[in-house]
Amino acid sequence: MELVLHRAYFKEGTNGTLFYSGKFLCHTIELPWKDNRRNVSCIPEGHYEIETRFSKRFKHHLILKAVKGRSYILFHPANDALKDLEGCIAPVTYLSGIGKGIYSRNSMQKLLSLVYQAKDRKEQILLIIKSQNHEHCRTL
Repeated sequence: MELVLHRAYFKEGTNGTLFYSGKFLCHTIELPWKDNRRNVSCIPEGHYEIETRFSKRFKHHLILKAVKGRSYILFHPANDALKDLEGCIAPVTYLSGIGKGIYSRNSMQKLLSLVYQAKDRKEQILLIIKSQNHEHCRTL
């Protein structure tokens, strides 16, 4: 299973659009790009393996593996990147501003459903993060 996240970078945050099999899945919100600094920056563009995870705080959610220089980068519900995220990615149904969205839990459930189906099929789950801002393009 391959998920593709197209990001748009802004000073106040990062907005994205997540696709599965070329079809729109949901929007995403993240912290702004600040050179991959822990807790204040979104992670670098690239390819990441995703695994399912459970914790008391976030219940069922996803974790990205092998993020260079970072750990515990999760996909979990949040509606305001600056207030609720420390480098993680939050799926949202609608964007309501830069780094802000609404109905995050609904989008998280949709994403989890697809990921668990892929897991049942014994598929590897990959996330590919790309820029949609031409001035921030990085080579993968």
